[in-house]
Amino acid sequence: MKIFITGGLGFIGKHLSDFLLDRGHQVTAVGTRPDQNLIHHTNFNYISADTTRIGPWQADLKDVDAVINLAGRSIFKRWNNKYKALIYDSRVLTTRHLVDALPARKDITLISASGAGYYGDRGDDILTENDANGNDFLAGVCQDWEGEAFRAKNKGVRVATTRFGVVLGKNGGAMEKMESAFRFFVGGPMGDGMQWFPWIHLNDLISAMILILEHQHVAGPFNFCSPHPVRNGDLAKTMGRILKRPSFMPAPAFVMRLALGEFAGTLLGSQRAIPEKLLSNGFSFQYADIDEAIKNIIK
Repeated sequence: MKIFITGGLGFIGKHLSDFLLDRGHQVTAVGTRPDQNLIHHTNFNYISADTTRIGPWQADLKDVDAVINLAGRSIFKRWNNKYKALIYDSRVLTTRHLVDALPARKDITLISASGAGYYGDRGDDILTENDANGNDFLAGVCQDWEGEAFRAKNKGVRVATTRFGVVLGKNGGAMEKMESAFRFFVGGPMGDGMQWFPWIHLNDLISAMILILEHQHVAGPFNFCSPHPVRNGDLAKTMGRILKRPSFMPAPAFVMRLALGEFAGTLLGSQRAIPEKLLSNGFSFQYADIDEAIKNIIK
């Protein structure tokens, strides 16, 4: 298959690109780096472009079998109005320009990222793909992001949106930041630690992507998260036990709000998301349990 990946050299995109190349696919990745030296393969092509703008990069979409849309500015920093606009535009405008450039062909698959933040702060509610979106900033971003992706259905394109929990993997992403905190003896729960933490091991995320790519009947929104979400406090205890570090250094909610502003609400919010559609399509998680996932990543 000829596969086009936005964000193809990011934490998820680089691992996914390597995996697809190893399986014999041709991969074109687009990103904001002026050049790249991370992937060296005869079937790999890199395009440097700002995907929030219309440009020559769109020409490569005329002859693809699948598109995996992972582009988006990191949400893990203090937000102001300017940065919130970057979060929004990097996702929504990129997806709009992708869809506009896709040819009208029924044999194309579009897999477009989204987030469990789609649901907003929902406490202890069990959330499947049929549940409504929330009403905070990230929920609005996710709703518009998915809306742009699903426009491709009008061209006959098969569309799946993937609502990521926090992605845990080696050498990057959220795990790298969490592990550093515990190794320096400042790890612990955020707020009261009772909020639900949806997560997925990077290996399972890639396997779930392959399931969607290879099964033409699969479409619509998917929760990309373990069937066993954990409370934030239990995550902290697990990290501490595996790393042999204390896990009792809480980050009080009021301190987080002072330090991080509006973004703190995302870390303190709760999404008890369940991957109902992946499970109903026969997907088997390699790392469904947080203990085994963290042991695999750290050790």
